[in-house]
Amino acid sequence: MLNAGGSGDTICAVATPVGEGGIGIIRISGPETLSIASRFIRIRSGIPLCEIESHHLYLADIFRADVSTTEASLRFQTPIDEALVVYMRAPRSYTAEDVLEVHAHGSQAVLAMITESCLQAGCRLATPGEFTRRAFLNGRLDLSQAEGVLATIKATSEQSLAIAQRHLRGDLKQEVDLLRSRLLAMLAHLEAGIDFVEEDIEFVGRDELKKVLRETADVVDAALNSSRTGRILREGARVVIVGRPNVGKSSLLNRLLGESRAIVTDTPGTTRDLIEETVHFGGATLSLVDTAGLRETTDAIEREGIRRTEAAVRDADLLIIVIDATDLGQAAPMFDIPMLDRGNMVVALNKIDLLTPGQVADLSDHFSLPDGAAPLPISTVTGEGLKTLREIIKDRVGLRGLEPSQSVTITNIRHQEILLRCRDYLTKALESIASDTHPECVAVDLRGAADTLGEITGVITSDEVLHRIFSQFCIGK
Repeated sequence: MLNAGGSGDTICAVATPVGEGGIGIIRISGPETLSIASRFIRIRSGIPLCEIESHHLYLADIFRADVSTTEASLRFQTPIDEALVVYMRAPRSYTAEDVLEVHAHGSQAVLAMITESCLQAGCRLATPGEFTRRAFLNGRLDLSQAEGVLATIKATSEQSLAIAQRHLRGDLKQEVDLLRSRLLAMLAHLEAGIDFVEEDIEFVGRDELKKVLRETADVVDAALNSSRTGRILREGARVVIVGRPNVGKSSLLNRLLGESRAIVTDTPGTTRDLIEETVHFGGATLSLVDTAGLRETTDAIEREGIRRTEAAVRDADLLIIVIDATDLGQAAPMFDIPMLDRGNMVVALNKIDLLTPGQVADLSDHFSLPDGAAPLPISTVTGEGLKTLREIIKDRVGLRGLEPSQSVTITNIRHQEILLRCRDYLTKALESIASDTHPECVAVDLRGAADTLGEITGVITSDEVLHRIFSQFCIGK
């Protein structure tokens, strides 16, 4: 494990997003925070900066500074800005170091000038994720919580935010620590038995060891099974709308989005490129893709659109095949198209507003779908059937029943890879027990499983892993 404790220098960065805003925050962290800040900050009430209370807001003037500037000399300068200043004394701060934040006006010019004052006074500009890295190295966060910070920042839906917050609160850490402690306890007993093998003392029974390993494997399997849902929450599910020209694909996209995004005309071939839009759907983010109509054509642009449709279909989590309910003759050839030969699809029979109720009732008699499901009659004009279609989409992409109260969900690819390696160790350990292999071989796999789990929280880690994780953060976090 890496030693706790951050670098000896003091860092600074703008902590708010780039762009114009009402407020911009500059964050300073490190052992020299107060002495550096006193070279360009003067509290309006006259209190020396080194005497301000922790976790209190103070109105202050912010000035230009250099290494020779003193707090007393600031009164003779023209301020850059007036701001609110808050000091957080170690260890009660985000990084567990002394931290000071300047809450200034959100002008990019103001923030740039204040940052320059920080640098002139002795700060170093923070690298991406360095504040959170220091929080990890100082024991303020474990590695899974640090990744929870990044997941919270990048959350695009209510459900992805809820899962990120659970990781940030330490739910994943608690689960991993429990599993790891049970494995280490079994390992200690097993190794004790190896050390005292000549005394014929059994410190842990074979059945008890198998029970713990199987229970651990079950928990790991459940976490791995959640990773598909985690991927959808992290990246969003991709729902691709396909069909012949002029069957209502673009109208369906507009209906699902709740706005007119795609051009709708009576002319076949209007959509020649992919139109992709994002919508919050069932607590997650969906990418809805409208595609070029599938037909034989000599038009080079339209053929390129169809080629892109084929690529979109390959990457889809769900296909919605739209068919004109008034022209069922074009339906059968659709299912002979190789790229549409897949299980996860919904067939929507559009334009039922042009049919009589009796004709609508007879539609299902004309279809025998690959998955045995009935086609869904819809109308993008009246909205009939669209509520049902939304519910089907939720079911098919795995959004049904995803609630914030459920157990830990794996959304991080690094965690998934670690759990797969842990599962391999557990499998080998169970196989060794079943074949009555020497206990030392079982101990090796037990140690491997425990150490692998430790990589999730950072108990076992490396500088390379840390760099890969924290380089994904913005500068001010």
